[in-house]
Amino acid sequence: MAKTLLLIVNPRAGRARSAAPLFEAVARFSEAGYLVSIRRTQESGHATRLAAEEGPRFDAVVCCGGDGTLNEVVRGLMTLDSPPPVGYIPGGSTNDFAASLELPADPALAAERILNSPGKRLDVGTFNGRPFIYVASFGAFTRASYSAPQSTKNDLGHLAYFLEGAKDLSSFRPYRAKVITDSEAFDGEFLFGAVTNATSVGGLMKLPREQVVMDDGQFELLLIPNPRNAVELQALILSLVLQNFTGEGVIFRHVSSVTVQTPEAFPWTLDGEYGPGVEQVKIRNMPKRLEFLL
Repeated sequence: MAKTLLLIVNPRAGRARSAAPLFEAVARFSEAGYLVSIRRTQESGHATRLAAEEGPRFDAVVCCGGDGTLNEVVRGLMTLDSPPPVGYIPGGSTNDFAASLELPADPALAAERILNSPGKRLDVGTFNGRPFIYVASFGAFTRASYSAPQSTKNDLGHLAYFLEGAKDLSSFRPYRAKVITDSEAFDGEFLFGAVTNATSVGGLMKLPREQVVMDDGQFELLLIPNPRNAVELQALILSLVLQNFTGEGVIFRHVSSVTVQTPEAFPWTLDGEYGPGVEQVKIRNMPKRLEFLL
């Protein structure tokens, strides 16, 4: 009996204008014995519905789009008792998840990677119960990641986030928060905070590959406190320029859970998409929750 594959495609993601590379990827799946069914997303949330409603009928689900589209697919699959494995053909403007896993940008090569994968179960996070794949963040540039127009991100890539952030200086203001981990608590004002399971955050911050294990049941917590004086500011700038997130002015920890308590709700981003803020956010790691074809 032939194997079946559901390919969920976001036609608006990324810079590609030709469908030819995707046709080549579909050909690779077909040549490997898969019956491929293609669904194109039409609006926000559509990929989640497609994965939840149609996913159980397929042997594998493959997402072609950006990290936000993959997030939607995973959210849909997480509603299933026995979700099929998921593959990823990166087609967005940043693709942090793909960069962390060194997935090829060429759709045909990404298809080959999926076909040759034995499957690997990775951790999935939850943000007040809502699944996310690789990052929940607040503060500087957070709003830019979801407010930059898709057309701008398609044309300019990473630069779009800088441009959008420059338009919204409020994203650089410090946020008062108490951040509680498995064994510590940090209470103060923070310019940026991220709970991540990736080596790339927003295409801007790069964590050391040896520091990030995507199936160990732990997140990497990155906090940037608001500098209180010129010395702290200088140390922070040096750490950021050198991408040294274990240096002075930066808090970096490995944690399995994080609770963030704030006097006022502020916006978050989940895998580059908007996450509604509330005064208490509970972020939990679900170890090896979903099988990926990588």
